[in-house]
Amino acid sequence: MQEVNFDEVLEKMIAQDPRFAREAYHFTREALDFTQKLISRENKGTVRHVTGQELLDGIRQYALQQYGPMTMTVLAEWNIKKCRDFGDIVFNMVESGLLAKTDQDTRNDFQQGYDFTDAFRKPFWPPSRRDAEKNPVAG
Repeated sequence: MQEVNFDEVLEKMIAQDPRFAREAYHFTREALDFTQKLISRENKGTVRHVTGQELLDGIRQYALQQYGPMTMTVLAEWNIKKCRDFGDIVFNMVESGLLAKTDQDTRNDFQQGYDFTDAFRKPFWPPSRRDAEKNPVAG
């Protein structure tokens, strides 16, 4: 079996679907590896399939680790604005043979993700602002 060259396949994917930057695909692949390592640690070294919701959580953690308070700026630069965009990236890679899926995996697995402000901005807000969000003053 011939080894798939990620960058060659990526060129073809971007030509077919130019919505997302090349870096978005590399980041998603790295975030998947990060997520698999987290799950493997939790399961005492056992590697298993990662669900869409698990991947979204891993993407969130990895993005915050890599980009900190700049995460939303970086994602916007790559044209990623919602969790569904990660699903499109993942399924572009699945359809191109770079990733595998189970029969239960669908793009809709990424539909019910998180709000980007909650996931990527709020962790960096000062406690006073976070508290104000939790307890809004009645007007």
